[in-house]
Amino acid sequence: MTVQPKMSDLTSDIIGLTKAPDVSRRGFMTASAAVAAGYTLAAGPVRAEAIKTDTTGLKAGDATVKVAGGDMPVYFARPENATNPPVILVAMEIFGLHEWVKDITRRMGKLGALAIAPDYYFRTGKDLTKITEIKDLMPIVNAKPDAELFADLDATVAWAKQQGGDTGRLGVMGFCRGGRTVWEYTAHNPDLKAGVAFYGTINDPPNNPGWPKSPLQLASEMKAPVLGLYGAEDQGIPVAQVDQMKAALAAAGKTAEFHVYPGAPHGFEADYRPSYRKDAAEDAWNQMQAWFRKYKVLGPAST
Repeated sequence: MTVQPKMSDLTSDIIGLTKAPDVSRRGFMTASAAVAAGYTLAAGPVRAEAIKTDTTGLKAGDATVKVAGGDMPVYFARPENATNPPVILVAMEIFGLHEWVKDITRRMGKLGALAIAPDYYFRTGKDLTKITEIKDLMPIVNAKPDAELFADLDATVAWAKQQGGDTGRLGVMGFCRGGRTVWEYTAHNPDLKAGVAFYGTINDPPNNPGWPKSPLQLASEMKAPVLGLYGAEDQGIPVAQVDQMKAALAAAGKTAEFHVYPGAPHGFEADYRPSYRKDAAEDAWNQMQAWFRKYKVLGPAST
């Protein structure tokens, strides 16, 4: 007999994903076309109009970073002729290192960064991008201990420095579970200059021994300014919880800013998914760039 997890045991990103609005299949790729293009199927149908970023002017591709337990795959993108670009870690959703995560990485490369998306779930030996059901992903991603996650990200930063990246201008950004990673890693790494969390979990379920503190519990330990970007219609992260995080950071004297987008569900930035909301996504992308420029991660906008 299969035992279904209680709602209280589910992470808020999972709740937000599974309660995303229903849509018709019009305007979406076939499953075979989506797989061929490198997208995950676990998040639902893939939009035919998903943004595609080319590699013109970039050096981009796959690499590996030595970590405890093996060689961790990463995808990176950087300006072709940059000698000392800023470093931005791209923390992925729960679906693995699939095409949208790589596209986000290329977009950040076009903004002048050495952007790196590490596949820190690689030790499972399973290709998360090929798993089609969220329920099958949950045990894998929820088993990732924060301590191991931090060590993997620290190793990625060290690798970026070896590649000529300027880790004195270090940022982190993430989506969904990766948004939680932004909060957690910002409490861990004193070298970060700024973070941007797209609909990142704020409160964790209480029964995961690998996650000793939720982002809300770490509010007083934040070591860099964080921008939080959330949807007012997120079914897993209610606005009241966002307000609670905002108040905790303010009480601790930490620098943070929040934007909550009316009508936007969880995953509103994910232009490959039905949850995409163009106006919110474009504004959030601009807010992210301004944040990284304000805190000297990215250089000034080109004119």
